[in-house]
Amino acid sequence: MFIVSQTFKALSDPTRLRILHLLFGGEYSVNEIAEKLSLLQSTVSHQLRFLKNLRLVKFRREGTSLYYSHDDEHVMDILKQTIEHAHHH
Repeated sequence: MFIVSQTFKALSDPTRLRILHLLFGGEYSVNEIAEKLSLLQSTVSHQLRFLKNLRLVKFRREGTSLYYSHDDEHVMDILKQTIEHAHHH
């Protein structure tokens, strides 16, 4: 149950939600995420570390850059359904 509560904690944070929502569209580097969401790189790195520890995102290394993408289709489906629900109310 701890992992369930941590997953909902992850989804309750607006910054992490924005990052996950962006990752719906594909793979992005930390710098690209920071630029697209107008966030500091350190903020993005911190939030990605939290999401990675829960296996909600994964990364691959290319040279000195890390590229992140979502890693759990189930959680992404829940998030998409929640967004759709919010738009209907």
